[in-house]
Amino acid sequence: MTITVLVPDEDGETALTGVDGLDVVRYDTGIDLPARAEVLVPGFLAAADPEAFVAALPNLRLIQLLTAGAENWIGRVPDHVMLSVARGAHGGSTAEWALATLLAVYRDLIPFERERVAGTWGRRPTETLIDKKVLVIGAGDLGSQMKRRLAACDATTTLVGTRARDGVHGFDEVPGLLGEHDAVVLMVPLTPATEGMVDAAFLSGMRDGAVLVNAARGKVVDTGALVAELAAGRLRAALDVTEPEPPPEGHPLWTVPNLLLTPHVAASVEGYQRRAYAVVAQEIARYAAGERPHNLVRGDY
Repeated sequence: MTITVLVPDEDGETALTGVDGLDVVRYDTGIDLPARAEVLVPGFLAAADPEAFVAALPNLRLIQLLTAGAENWIGRVPDHVMLSVARGAHGGSTAEWALATLLAVYRDLIPFERERVAGTWGRRPTETLIDKKVLVIGAGDLGSQMKRRLAACDATTTLVGTRARDGVHGFDEVPGLLGEHDAVVLMVPLTPATEGMVDAAFLSGMRDGAVLVNAARGKVVDTGALVAELAAGRLRAALDVTEPEPPPEGHPLWTVPNLLLTPHVAASVEGYQRRAYAVVAQEIARYAAGERPHNLVRGDY
């Protein structure tokens, strides 16, 4: 039996060409979709519209995302349709961004560049990532990738997951861990449990001069509480995601000190789509073979 899979682009067609048992059909948004389709691959960061897809595709059984995040789809897909993410595709590039921002903060790379533009030779010693203690909240692919990179810099990593297990602390232990670490890196999905997790109480538990790195989602952090800490000079931060995103004109995130801000580009690197489709092809091959995909979303994640 042949399974019809809808893909949004040529890369999808190429990636799935070698998978047995598939009829790969490229689709365009707004054009009638073949009702026989069982598998849908939405475009990378495409607007989530599961209700429309389900209505147009009565035989739909699997939605396979190109992203690791699924917050815009969770709770909107009926029980008979599985939802799978591209976990494993973007962890390396996201961890690379987080490492780069920590190095930039500790080695004063942004101030040195500003001084170069101003024609100033401000030679001075800086901090270092060596021997820093980093609390990584999120013990999945992203957290594991981050731990590997921090080890190469002779930093110590403490991993936190939804539940405690060998080598991983539970979320409930975070308040007692915050003050023991020099930096906190957020690598969690956005769920009801993580939304607003980094609030004023969380931030106040971080040690003076600590660095908060958000590679998760903007809504994980209380923006107002963070801005207050940055403005006071007690904490530093590096954000790839914000709430709101992007910040509107005049928002304090544009001018507050002690902040390194990038426009949601941690995973936007060369080859990102190829790596995503490599995971997608494996997941769809499992489905075609009668197996359950490995990256299925269950509950909140």
